[in-house]
Amino acid sequence: MVQKYDFLIIGAGIAGMSYALKVARAHKGKVCIICKTSLDEANTSFAQGGVASVTNLEVDNFDKHIEDTMIAGDFISDRAAVEQVVRNAPAQIKELVSWGTHFDRTDNGLFDLHREGGHSEFRILHHADDTGAEIQRALMAAVRECPDIEIKENHFAVEIITQHHLGMEVTRRTPDIECYGAYVLNPGTEKVDTYLSKVTVMCTGGCGAVYQTTTNPIVATGDGEAMVYRAKGTVKDMEFVQFHPTSLFHPGETHPAFLITEAMRGYGGVLKLPTGETFMEKYDSRLSLAPRDIVARAIDKEMKTHGIDHVCLDVTHKDAQQTRHHFPNIYHKCLTMGIDITKEMIPVRPAAHYMCGGILVNLNGESSIHRLYAIGECACTGLHGGNRLASNSLIEAVVYADAAARHSMEAVGDYGFNTQVPEWNDEGTMTNEEKVLITQSVKEVGEVMSNYVGIVRSDLRLKRAWARLDLLYEETEALFKRVKATRDICELRNMINVGYLITRQAIERKESRGLHYTIDYPVHAYDK
Repeated sequence: MVQKYDFLIIGAGIAGMSYALKVARAHKGKVCIICKTSLDEANTSFAQGGVASVTNLEVDNFDKHIEDTMIAGDFISDRAAVEQVVRNAPAQIKELVSWGTHFDRTDNGLFDLHREGGHSEFRILHHADDTGAEIQRALMAAVRECPDIEIKENHFAVEIITQHHLGMEVTRRTPDIECYGAYVLNPGTEKVDTYLSKVTVMCTGGCGAVYQTTTNPIVATGDGEAMVYRAKGTVKDMEFVQFHPTSLFHPGETHPAFLITEAMRGYGGVLKLPTGETFMEKYDSRLSLAPRDIVARAIDKEMKTHGIDHVCLDVTHKDAQQTRHHFPNIYHKCLTMGIDITKEMIPVRPAAHYMCGGILVNLNGESSIHRLYAIGECACTGLHGGNRLASNSLIEAVVYADAAARHSMEAVGDYGFNTQVPEWNDEGTMTNEEKVLITQSVKEVGEVMSNYVGIVRSDLRLKRAWARLDLLYEETEALFKRVKATRDICELRNMINVGYLITRQAIERKESRGLHYTIDYPVHAYDK
């Protein structure tokens, strides 16, 4: 079956839905959102901390936010991208509010601002400790109420369509690669349909699920990055995987691991060993408010030094009523484990959290493939550089959604549908009855990435990961050619591709920089 849309949006988090609302509101054509599960199961929903934006002009300003971002990114960040996000953030906050998002306010009606690690001022807007879920709720309601947006839940994009599918040889040196839409799996019919589009927007979110322990939902398998890489698009900075320092240590809960928000350290939480001894003074003068890469490596080293499987975050010295008020979800989650955080320390450990790299885009959100945009976590805008500053990701998504919407709406009239695209050919394939081949390979990917391409790396570990992933790639591609396309095998292919990209680009970076830390090229004082 062939379907046609002016704007085809693959992914339904804050980036995809805000882009859809912007183009639909302008009535520039038919809009379709492809969502591989339900609308509410996006990475956005799991973001606890908040949204960074300069709002208190009495003490804060754009230059401070820009400098904080550049420092956190180890000065790899693209300053033009940083300035675009920071300076446009207040306007996009207003738009989020206009779509129904509620941010906490003080008694005098001003935004109740938090401070998080790496920020020099209080500039984090939040909704209790479930900001992402609140934004997702508001956007879902707005999208569902918009008659010009068609939503395809539980549909899975298998590949984007380029000249390759017309019989042309496409390589990484091919000029003017174009995207004509995507092949999309309909689980109801178990058929792969052809979706032709004038503009395609990749908003598939992160790839934390390639690791054994992650704060991401299981759907975060790096689909966008993998599809674009296979289509010979440019993917950059994949070595910069951010591990959140404080996921809740709860054996058995690894996908997703429950997040203990950065805001809890901004609130005054102190990192300690289970014995009650503090340790961050050995690593950074900012103590528990140091940037995430420093804190995650410090925790990793303490765990290895002492042979323990977690450290603790202590807020017992804070007012109990205020703690329950500011962090109700964390409080109730810990209670289910028998931990009263107002009286006992919270067991925490690092977990894969955020991808700073991704599909390389310019200031308009355009990828290296013509007619294909990428926004949100799957995109590499240059904002984050070597390490994401806390709470910069949600605001990046809406600022770039706005930029991409403006640019694509001006260009869409120049594009047409490529009706020469063939339908998906699965002739001669069979239903896969050997599901164990897929589930076991998924486990192996997680083990390889966590053991060899984690917080601390080495040339030997990375080369071993490369060899293991190469074997998994050959096995999975052979299986993919034999069986009908299903979501599980497509996700496995994507996870292997993403693992390969992280590993290869980590091997190529011959230095420790930002989130990429290797013992073969150490630079941090506490490792000398």
